[in-house]
Amino acid sequence: MKSQREQILELLQGRKFDPQPVFSGLIHVTAEGVEREGLALHEVHKDAGKMARAAASTFKLTGMPSATLPLDLCAPAEALGAELNFYEGGVAQFPQVKKAVVESVKEIGELIGGRVVPNDSEGRIETTTQRLETRELENSRIGVICEAIGLVKNGVGKEVVISGMIPGPYTLLLYLCNPKNLFIEMKKEPQAVMDALFHLSSFLAEIGSAYRNAGADFITIHDMGGSPGFIGPAKYEQFVLPAEKMLVEKLPKPCVLSVCGDVTKSLDLLNQTGADAISIDQVTDLLTARKALKDTMLFGNIDPVGTLWRGDEVQVAEAVVRAKEAGVDAVWPGCDLVIQTPSEHIKMMTDRR
Repeated sequence: MKSQREQILELLQGRKFDPQPVFSGLIHVTAEGVEREGLALHEVHKDAGKMARAAASTFKLTGMPSATLPLDLCAPAEALGAELNFYEGGVAQFPQVKKAVVESVKEIGELIGGRVVPNDSEGRIETTTQRLETRELENSRIGVICEAIGLVKNGVGKEVVISGMIPGPYTLLLYLCNPKNLFIEMKKEPQAVMDALFHLSSFLAEIGSAYRNAGADFITIHDMGGSPGFIGPAKYEQFVLPAEKMLVEKLPKPCVLSVCGDVTKSLDLLNQTGADAISIDQVTDLLTARKALKDTMLFGNIDPVGTLWRGDEVQVAEAVVRAKEAGVDAVWPGCDLVIQTPSEHIKMMTDRR
């Protein structure tokens, strides 16, 4: 009989299983798991050993057969000069960018050290990125994350699948650029915005490849800010979709795209990204998504707040059944877990009966 890890790896290559596996490629650590490791959340982001222990803690505590690294979305922005708040005092929170790095999208190319060049063979725009080299990766927190992925691989890697998580290009742009100016430039200088997004796609592809080389089994693109549920279908099609397609093409397979909000009117666009699977949250109807994503795997969509955190075990069990009956290929939380999520709720979600 195949292990859960073996089944999930085969699923990511396109083979379906019944019952559908339960795992996550998004952040799914809990305060209980981190505390059992003798850690505080703020200290795990810069230390490879501590990060690895935190990432593996949910599996050790609940048996959920997955681990996601890093434990925040901001490492690529930090590598480009963003200052982060690691919340070293007070309530446990995941790192966030303190302030914008640039005022205009036109500064992104210079920030990365890349240039946009035409690809005449296919009539598209590509980018070349000179800045991101191996030695620079190793000297940033990206290098720490890669080391942590290797430690998880050597520790529990025979029992779990490891997701290397990166933000989408538009989410990263939101971290880097003054949002007010970005929205103005989307109207007045759309090509400059597109160029910036292509630069960031190349940059993120390098990071995703580094995560895979370090031992991640697949890459999750968590494009929270770039979801059509956030910016709308028209802007998603104009700005985000071309950049996501480029990123997916450059990343090693398999690749999961996670989006937030109501994406019902954009399912056909998400189907064009080339991702092996689309993960949606609880706001989008699964039956509708299943009909639209005929050739793309569908992951989702257990409510991480109302069900997994604030609900009870019966509600969790019922939500999992509904997701499976709606035809998901894998049951995932709809987004990152709230760190206070009870371990018993995760155990109930992963119950394979």
